[in-house]
Amino acid sequence: MCIHSDRPSPDTAGRNRRGFLRNAALAGAGAAVAGAGVSPLGVTPAFAADTARTGRTGRTGRTGTWRPDSTSLQFTLAVMPDTQFLYWGSQDSVNRTPQEESFRYIIRNSGRDTDNIVFMAHLGDLTQDADPSSFQQVGKAFALLDAHGAAYSVVAGNHDVSGDDSRGDTPYLRTLGPKRFKRSKTFAGADATGYNTAHIFQAAGRSWLVLALDWRTTDQGFAWANGVIKAHPTMPVILTAHDIVYSDYDDNVFPYESGDPENNAALSAYGQTVWDELIKNNDQIFLTINGHYWPSGRTTKKNAAGNDVHMHITNYQNRYFGGGGMIRLYHFDLARNTIDVETINPWILAQAPESRNQLAAEHARITGPVDDFSIAIDFDKRFSGFIPVPVRPARPAAEELVKGTLAYWRFDGQGAPGTPLSAGQTIRDLTGKGNDLTAVTVPGTAADALTWSADHHPDQPGHASLKFAGGRNPLHGTYLTTGPKAPLNTETFRSGYTIETFVMMPLDWDAGSNGWAAILSRRGSAGAAGKHGRNTNPDEPVVQLAISNNGREPQFNHYPLNATYPTTNWGHGLVELTWWHLAVVNDGRYTKLYVEGAPVVDNPKRVSVGLTSLGLPWLLGGHESAGAIDIVFHGNVGDTRIVNRPLPVGEFLTAG
Repeated sequence: MCIHSDRPSPDTAGRNRRGFLRNAALAGAGAAVAGAGVSPLGVTPAFAADTARTGRTGRTGRTGTWRPDSTSLQFTLAVMPDTQFLYWGSQDSVNRTPQEESFRYIIRNSGRDTDNIVFMAHLGDLTQDADPSSFQQVGKAFALLDAHGAAYSVVAGNHDVSGDDSRGDTPYLRTLGPKRFKRSKTFAGADATGYNTAHIFQAAGRSWLVLALDWRTTDQGFAWANGVIKAHPTMPVILTAHDIVYSDYDDNVFPYESGDPENNAALSAYGQTVWDELIKNNDQIFLTINGHYWPSGRTTKKNAAGNDVHMHITNYQNRYFGGGGMIRLYHFDLARNTIDVETINPWILAQAPESRNQLAAEHARITGPVDDFSIAIDFDKRFSGFIPVPVRPARPAAEELVKGTLAYWRFDGQGAPGTPLSAGQTIRDLTGKGNDLTAVTVPGTAADALTWSADHHPDQPGHASLKFAGGRNPLHGTYLTTGPKAPLNTETFRSGYTIETFVMMPLDWDAGSNGWAAILSRRGSAGAAGKHGRNTNPDEPVVQLAISNNGREPQFNHYPLNATYPTTNWGHGLVELTWWHLAVVNDGRYTKLYVEGAPVVDNPKRVSVGLTSLGLPWLLGGHESAGAIDIVFHGNVGDTRIVNRPLPVGEFLTAG
């Protein structure tokens, strides 16, 4: 960056000192952009070979090997803003050391699980004076990346060039233009001017497009950029330029009084042009990063498709040693749907802590709210407009009737979504063994307390569920019960069992009204079964899979045949509006509760043989106390299956 103020500066080239699913197919990263006005690449310049050297602290600068993992769901984009004060050749002031140390860090951490750096983007203002002598030194620094095959992009800043991208030949273009990238596996082409370039890197099993645009892009440049995006319609796009948003707060004090750290940036006058000409109507652009202004800041805007575009400014030239080649690391985690952002200075971190001066010690890491933060992004949802999320098709019920299946209930093809089930309506047991369910309505309950729903877990065999609107205070709802002579009523499961179901709680779920409602339970109280001893509640059912009132934790509480007291399995809190697969597996000795195929923390090492039975019905969505219904479930319940043997995770309903 070169400018800071409460308002973005006018377009100028002034030289004053204060003057950034996994289901997409991998694309060819080095291919030119077909039909997008790509200029010839020309001849690759000769680059200086990387050599080990001794840093200021006497430590040998080791570079390592460029080896990013393109399949891992965790990867990092490194961003380097304005390094101009390291390169002021006309003043005989050049220091490549900080930038080269950052480059070494980027290369060295490309193959490490903690970072997995896959690409580096420089945000412009590589030099202070655009002097050929400055660019000569810049070229030597970037030779370190070239020598190791590292993937990177650069853009020109207003201290590197003047005017717009029609300016013609410059020291910047001769040093960092398209010809430099001829050997790059990630270079995808440039426009006719050479100042606007496209790069494609591989990460998380898909291709990602980086557009690196000039300080001032003309209509032809925007037309080219739009063409590149159109030519790669399934790639998420990261847009880098020198000037897009500016920070709308000041740096008069430190730590900066940044206001709302999630919304303290605004489009500059030129940034508005970039938004109108490129960003707004290209849903693939989800992240923009620029330098130029300080302090750092960010904002989020909605594009024409109604989706978020995260717009960030990062710049540290006003910090100690002109930022010292500082880098910002965007840690993408597609498993967690998060981008964790941190800002570090590898040049300082490479120094022995005891040798750092006070300013260096303060700038090894920048941890303020505008420099160290996380962004929540549901990547599948955000990219679904151009990378449709594959929908797993429904599977026939016959495929889920594994050996030993005693009951299988599902709710597809039986009622229109939103329509109610009436009292006495029957849901058939698909095993044909006669464990059909019948709807029972608590007196005074609304007619729509139990309805058909199209909602379902993405891995559920049947694409439907039942929506229960039950609760207590007062008791209300409709639940389902097996018949008085259903074979399942007397089953004791001495050799083991597997119970599976799918569940989702709504936003209006309330601990007081809905806590401890059972998804599935067996009628008959513990007291009536003669149970007693530690943790025994004589009024509770002999078997219940319920949701607690403490953070919606799933609990399987059951009285086995071999003990007079219960065994209880506890899971972690389940968030609302999310489908969860729950499974209880007993191998004849031990009982385990699984959430999404993962065993929970509280699975007791206690021998629990079978399930106590008084020959009474099972309830879906109902729970009794002292022999009487006391609460009905609130939420959606999907496919539910009971098997008379332990199933491995690979045979759960989610895997079929």
